Amino acid sequence: MTLSTPSIPVITLDGPSASGKGTVAERVAAALGFHFLDSGALYRLTALSAMKQGVALDDEARVAQLAAELPATFHDSAVWLADEDVTDAIRAEAVGEGASKVAALPAVRAALLDRQRAYRQAPGLVADGRDMGTVVFADATTKVFLTASAEARAGRRYKQLIGKGNSASLPALVADMQARDARDTARAVAPLKPAPDALLLDTTHMDIESAVQAVLAQYALLGT
Repeated sequence: MTLSTPSIPVITLDGPSASGKGTVAERVAAALGFHFLDSGALYRLTALSAMKQGVALDDEARVAQLAAELPATFHDSAVWLADEDVTDAIRAEAVGEGASKVAALPAVRAALLDRQRAYRQAPGLVADGRDMGTVVFADATTKVFLTASAEARAGRRYKQLIGKGNSASLPALVADMQARDARDTARAVAPLKPAPDALLLDTTHMDIESAVQAVLAQYALLGT
């Protein structure tokens, strides 16, 4: 399925890592009864698959082949790679770092493009990522770009990691966020940036529910 289905509404939520877009997108989708696409999970799955198979993350041709053939499924509130539940594994910091690296490879992005567009099914879709509103669903009528300071985003990730019993360094997480932002915004293909018609939503001092309501209000204004 491609952009030939404009009658099916799409809400795109783009933004940097830990801006809250995933949680907000999932709640907006639930509120509207729409499908939900976590595009970042596909890149994380691609990176994890490469790491498992010993494929270098800068080997563009081989990583793109893995992306095209990715045995990924989403069901039972879990993410599966073939018959393995990798819901927690893809959230590891090393996998997130790897995802940012493979996402900068043009051939990988091309391999995953139609796969992402296929999620556009009735009654509608909420898609979160970094190029949902600029590339994948450029015709979406409701686009939101979520952001927050690197310090705020690192603090959120720190709480998540500590809450799961993992060790974490806040200064290291801030540095990681800044490095990831630089890589995502500077890549040659589909760089991280707001679509010209996107609502800019700074979540630095905003709770999740407030962000959800802001997105729903924007959809009510533009998407119906």
